[in-house]
Amino acid sequence: MPRWFRTVPVLACSTLLLAGCGGPDTSDAGAVPDLADVGATTYPLTIENCGEQVTFDGPPQRVVSLYQSSTEILLSLGLADRMVGTSTWFDPVLPALTEANAQVPRLADNDPSLETVLGTEPDLVTSASAHTFTPGVVAERARFTELGVPTYQSPSVCVDATVSGETVTRNAPLTIDTLYQEIRELAAIFDVRDRGAELVAELEGRMASAATLAAESVPDGESPTIAFWFSGVDTPYMAGCCSAPGLYAAETGTTNVFAGARDDWPEVSWETVADKDPDVLVLGDLSRKRIEGDALDTKIAFLESNPVTSQLTAVRDKRYVVLTGSELDPGIREVDAVEKLADGLQSFGR
Repeated sequence: MPRWFRTVPVLACSTLLLAGCGGPDTSDAGAVPDLADVGATTYPLTIENCGEQVTFDGPPQRVVSLYQSSTEILLSLGLADRMVGTSTWFDPVLPALTEANAQVPRLADNDPSLETVLGTEPDLVTSASAHTFTPGVVAERARFTELGVPTYQSPSVCVDATVSGETVTRNAPLTIDTLYQEIRELAAIFDVRDRGAELVAELEGRMASAATLAAESVPDGESPTIAFWFSGVDTPYMAGCCSAPGLYAAETGTTNVFAGARDDWPEVSWETVADKDPDVLVLGDLSRKRIEGDALDTKIAFLESNPVTSQLTAVRDKRYVVLTGSELDPGIREVDAVEKLADGLQSFGR
């Protein structure tokens, strides 16, 4: 049995109880009034979104989403018929959304130009990245405002975080409540609050089940240690404390060995990884394949042949959990990622 299957870990609060667990308060981060109400939205609707007041006179009919995780939330809310463009893709769309996604034009695999976005005549532009709303990429939100186009930024970018251009510095760990906030806000904006409530309830149930499975997987052991490797071979990018991987560690009762780092993905040395010797390695399998270390097979080949990494406990015992690039980002795939990690913990304990 792995050494971390010996004593009962202190599991993070389950999703259903998170509000009472002393986590960061996001109530001032742009909540829509009466979020629990599944009735019709009253317009004009004004919300505070990542420091900006955005007013909607009615439900948007022509939305462009500039980031995959934003796109997948809109599709999950059944809004494909109101989407006139998507961009900035990292992986194939979630299988359950394939048919709906096929109805929506893809403006670009990466980042489209402002002119391309405006060519769709949007009445809303959404994103889940600070990167896309910058002048050197698509355009700042202020530019869209000047052009009369409302914008919506995912709260995962700005809740308990400081944003400067495309740099996000987190002041507290991301929680699953931020995803639920985004779903409820978008559902209110589009006047589909009932769909939002159903989606949140489904995700809450799945998260609670995954947390239970993770707790049962380590009945006698201390909290397993874990590291999340995104990419890079010479100096790997490992997850810090506070973005999506930090949420995964908290929800599964594991300990991120790089939780002391505030950056989302700090560069570290393999000697540092060896010193921390995590019980489990989460490996990103990135569809983009742009640099060495993006692909899963490259990662595993390196780990098992390098003199330093081949001696890691997780490598010797092949305790790997594989997540896609999109699952390592904040978004609706957070739930899929926690489920995969919980399944991995269970299999390692057998």
